Amino acid sequence: MLIYEYKLDGNKQQYVAIDEAIRVVQFIRNKCLRLWMDGTVWGTISARRRINKNDLQCYCSILAKEYSFARSLNSQARQASADRAWAAISRFYENCRNKKPGKKGYPKFQHNNRSVEYKSTGWKLDHDGRHITFIDGCGIGRLRLVGNPGQHIETFPVKHIKRVRILRRADGYYVQFGVQAERQIEHIETGSVVGIDMGLKVFYADSNGKTVENPRHHRKAEKKLKRLHRQVSRKHKKSKNRKKARQCLGKAYLKVQRQREDFARKTANALVTSHDLIAYEQLQIRNMVKNHKLAKSIHDAAWGQFLSWVKAYGIMHDVPIIAVAPHYTSQDCSGCGERVKKTLSTRTHVCPSCGLVMDRDENAARNILAKAFEGTLGHRETHELVS
Repeated sequence: MLIYEYKLDGNKQQYVAIDEAIRVVQFIRNKCLRLWMDGTVWGTISARRRINKNDLQCYCSILAKEYSFARSLNSQARQASADRAWAAISRFYENCRNKKPGKKGYPKFQHNNRSVEYKSTGWKLDHDGRHITFIDGCGIGRLRLVGNPGQHIETFPVKHIKRVRILRRADGYYVQFGVQAERQIEHIETGSVVGIDMGLKVFYADSNGKTVENPRHHRKAEKKLKRLHRQVSRKHKKSKNRKKARQCLGKAYLKVQRQREDFARKTANALVTSHDLIAYEQLQIRNMVKNHKLAKSIHDAAWGQFLSWVKAYGIMHDVPIIAVAPHYTSQDCSGCGERVKKTLSTRTHVCPSCGLVMDRDENAARNILAKAFEGTLGHRETHELVS
């Protein structure tokens, strides 16, 4: 599925209507979640039967009859809100079945929802692809689409547009079109295979000795973020000046987020297009950030986001992306296999057995590539669907 995103250009009344629709979505999701928590099917109390997805969708029509503001939202948008609640519930059930260690992700009530999603009804796209009209009872009306001139959403048949989602961000309102389409890219074989070792000193080092510098977007913006945080704290609560200060702070964080994503996408695309096989170590990032001395740097590097894009581009280019176990990749010698103990501060690998002297990260990348050829985990990651 392709996602086309445009910024929305409207007036103040239309933005207020969008905010009201978003609040209705949050209300419906929270009411569905309460229904599941209470274990109540409308009219009866079911102690033996679990609430299922169909019960939540049927509950939407009941809410529309009880609350007039809920009735103004499109019926399929109400069902999409119930689907959001069921997604949180099903994820909790799945974590319990799989005996996931730690917290299982028990569903929580939303307090700051920022989007509303329509399915195939409730909206109408103009033939020129530059305006969209929302025709439900929320009163949003006709909005202009501002985006990349190279994007042409009007070239797709309306039946191929499966989702239309309005998002509220710090710098305005956006609309996303989920288009049912397959993106096929013909990969040009290079005859090159590579293993990569993720790090903090450098973003990653590969088995060929090449490195990519760590951009440290949050670290560079930290001074400005601290100043904006101080400005927010000095403003009176519920005042207009505090609202303006919070908006400035949100824009600064949004810029860091976009910088990270842009870097991750471009770096992953360059890596996949230039190699025929990529191996990486399957790090448990959730456990690594428990180290309070490294947590900020690990979050700033955004390894998980980068690897998600590597897998996505690997599927597009039909390039195998292989995950290997991370055990002893930094300790073992890539030349002879001798285990050389090192601390995190030791950045150079010196093998007393074969005399190999190499950068620690490059040595680890070579071990990762060797493990991939041994078939420790196989081509599992290549064929997984990427959300």
